[in-house]
Amino acid sequence: RCLVQICPAFGGNIMASIITPYTRPQMATVRPKVMEKMLPSSSSKTQVIEVKPDLSGEDELVKIVDRIREEAGVEDLQEAEVIVSGGRGLGKPENFSLIRKLAELLGGAVGASRAVVDAGWIPSYHQVGQTGKTVQPKLYIACGISGAIQHQVGMRNSEVIIAINKDPEAPIFNIATYGIVEDLHRFLPALIDKLEKLSSGKG
Repeated sequence: RCLVQICPAFGGNIMASIITPYTRPQMATVRPKVMEKMLPSSSSKTQVIEVKPDLSGEDELVKIVDRIREEAGVEDLQEAEVIVSGGRGLGKPENFSLIRKLAELLGGAVGASRAVVDAGWIPSYHQVGQTGKTVQPKLYIACGISGAIQHQVGMRNSEVIIAINKDPEAPIFNIATYGIVEDLHRFLPALIDKLEKLSSGKG
């Protein structure tokens, strides 16, 4: 038997199947949140051998040249129960203020598609998808995201998916729990205004 490993290649544009038919053992790693954790099996007869290699001196394959502290206040997307993500449909980076405000009102984190990360609109640690983070929040709101397969694989296991896009043919609607065909530049400000009134007791 051969282990088949599937991973993104060519910048995440294709899915490559990798096999190693002539060497053993075979091993693969899985990103967090890709699948549910399995409970240990008491019936397993696998022998576990603990090895403590000495990687000091010339044997070191990796050399740490610097340590950079992550920006303060960065949300952990993989632990967030609510994620509001923005895509190219926002039109310009300044409009991410709508995404941030909605996420703040809902007590959630800010996510993004690869397209806007590549365009420099928002830092890469917000990216959700095949070459970003895999998430499973209780609520995922996709704003102006078309829903390419590379993005879907990173968020399709969310409990509830709300998609907001003015294109009724956008692929994101195929996996959405609720779909809203509307111009987000009109819809989001109205939604934010309503939520602000509700939070202040005026709604």
